[in-house]
Amino acid sequence: MAVSGLGLVYRERQGATVMRVSVSSARQEDAPDWLRLREALWPSEAGRGHAAEVEQYFADQLHMPLEVLIARDEAGSAIGLAELSIRAYAEDCVTDRVAYLEGWYVMPGARRHGIGRALVEAAADWARRQGCSEFASDALLDNDVSASAHEALGFTETVQIRCFKKTL
Repeated sequence: MAVSGLGLVYRERQGATVMRVSVSSARQEDAPDWLRLREALWPSEAGRGHAAEVEQYFADQLHMPLEVLIARDEAGSAIGLAELSIRAYAEDCVTDRVAYLEGWYVMPGARRHGIGRALVEAAADWARRQGCSEFASDALLDNDVSASAHEALGFTETVQIRCFKKTL
């Protein structure tokens, strides 16, 4: 596999379909595709702010995500996304500037063809250009598929936590 920043990726795996994909920073014209992918990733929040956040992102009125990457297949169809931020803290990280994979999604029909890997590698390239030396992410405790995908790409599970809040 070859990934050069936010360029073309050629994925070939023994016994797998060969797929070309382009990964690039989201542009204004990508807004409808980004929204569709976002709603697929977080369906419980669909219709409750995704469209407004996409609009705010392109108007530079949103502090997070800092970067959005869109993966497109050879036909130009959006098949995946990565939303990135930089956090001052992430579990088990030692620096105060940690690149964070806030959202990561590949359309079901495009999975297991290296699209997720291409997105994460492009995200890591972006993080290095931002001066980050650590890259973190999270997954819900019961999302074993996501945990396996993270581990396959070199992430190490550090902690499992439950988060709580209380309205005051």
